[in-house]
Amino acid sequence: MARRKVGNLLALAVLSVVTQRPMHPYEMASMLRARGKDADMGIKWGSLYTVVRNMEKHGLIEAVETVRQGGRPERTVYRITDAGSAELVDWVRELISVPERERTRFQAGLSVMAALSPDEVQRLLRHRLDLVEREATDKREAFEQHSEELPRLFLIENEYELALLDAELTWVRALLDELSSGTFAGIDQWRAFHATGELPPELAELAERGSVTD
Repeated sequence: MARRKVGNLLALAVLSVVTQRPMHPYEMASMLRARGKDADMGIKWGSLYTVVRNMEKHGLIEAVETVRQGGRPERTVYRITDAGSAELVDWVRELISVPERERTRFQAGLSVMAALSPDEVQRLLRHRLDLVEREATDKREAFEQHSEELPRLFLIENEYELALLDAELTWVRALLDELSSGTFAGIDQWRAFHATGELPPELAELAERGSVTD
C-alpha cells in the first residue's frame, strides 16, 4: 500500500471531480453529493476545507482565482495539477487491484455471539434480515431507475454494493436455518451453557487454550 500525502478518501473524491474542470470547494461538495460519493466513501463534509488545504500544500491542486458572487464570501477556485492527476490514477489503480479487508461491526458481533443464547441470536438475526432485505430492495429499485439514465460505468459501485447485500442475505438465511433446525455444530453445548451458566468441559478446554498467562 502506497503512503499517500493526503490519505483521506475525500481527497480522492475531490481529485475525481476537479479533473473535469476547476472549481471551488462548495462546487466540489455539491457535485460529490449529487453523485452520491458520500455513500461510496463515507465522506465527512466537515473536513472538506482542511483536506483541500492539505491537497494544495502537497501540490495535488492549485488555486487559479478567487471569485465572489453577490454578497457571498470570496471563494477560491482550484484546479488539478500534474502531480494530482498522477496521484488520482495511481490511487485508483491501488484501490482496484489490492484487496484490503475491513472488519465490520457485524463481524465483531459474530465473533462473540456465544454471549447470547441461540434463541436470542435467532431473533436478532431475523431482525437484521428484515432490515437488510428492506435496504437491498430500496437500493435495487434506485439502481434500476438510475440504470435507465446512466451508463453502467457510473453505477458499478452500486452494483457491487447490491452484490454484497445479496451475499449477506444468503449467508444469514443459511445460518438461521442451521440454528432453527438444530444442525448448527455445538448448539447443544451452547444452549446448555446459557441454561446452567457453566461451560461444558469441551468448551471450557477450548476457552482455556485462548487464555493468556504470565
